Amino acid sequence: MNLAVLFDMDGVIVDSNPYHKLAFEAFLKRHDVFLTDDELKRHVYGRTNQEIMRFIFKDNFSEARSEIWADEKEALFRELYKEVSPVKGLVSFLQTLKAKDVKTAVGTSAPKINLYFILEKIHLIHYFDTLLHSADVLFGKPNPEIYLKAAARLQIEPKNCIVIEDSLPGIKAGLDAGMKVIGITTTHTAEELANAHLVIEDFEGLSVHAMLDLL
Repeated sequence: MNLAVLFDMDGVIVDSNPYHKLAFEAFLKRHDVFLTDDELKRHVYGRTNQEIMRFIFKDNFSEARSEIWADEKEALFRELYKEVSPVKGLVSFLQTLKAKDVKTAVGTSAPKINLYFILEKIHLIHYFDTLLHSADVLFGKPNPEIYLKAAARLQIEPKNCIVIEDSLPGIKAGLDAGMKVIGITTTHTAEELANAHLVIEDFEGLSVHAMLDLL
C-alpha cells in the first residue's frame, strides 16, 4: 500500500508527558528555575533537548553544559517512568498496519536512549520500519526535517504520509512537510490541535480507511 504512518513517540506511542513533567519539575527545582504548565506545553514538549535547555536557562545557557543538563533530565525521566504502556488501541492499530503492508516510522525529538528505552519496554520496536531521533536531524520540530527524512527512508512521497502528533511543534512539522496530520489529545485539547486534519483521543477506532480518506 502506498501509505506511510509516521509516529511521534512521547504523547503518541506512550502517554509519557506526565512523567516528563515530573522529571522537569525535579530538574528545574535543582536549578532554581520555575516554568508554568503553559510554558511546558509551548516551549518544552515536542522540542529537542538543546532547544529546551536554551529556553530554560536563557542568558545562562551554555553549549558546553547543554548536553550535561539534558542527560541529567532524561536520567530523571527514565528513573521515574517505571510502568510504561502503549496508548490505548495502539497495539491493534499497529497490527492492522502491518497486515496491510502500511509502512511505519517513529520521528521523535527525544534522544536515542529514550527511544529504545520506551520501545523495548513496550515490545513494539518490530512494528516500525525505521526510527529517527534527535541526533538524526539538524533542526528540531517545528522544522519538518525529521518527517521528510522518515518519508525518504520509507521511499514514500510526503503527500502519502500521515503524521500522528500530540504537540504543537509536531503538528506544524507534519503540516510543513506537506503531510496529513492526526492530532492526539494526550497533551493538548482538541481545540488546541485544531490545525490537524483529524483529532483523536486514542487509537481505538482509527482505521486505515479513515486515514486514506484524508489523502
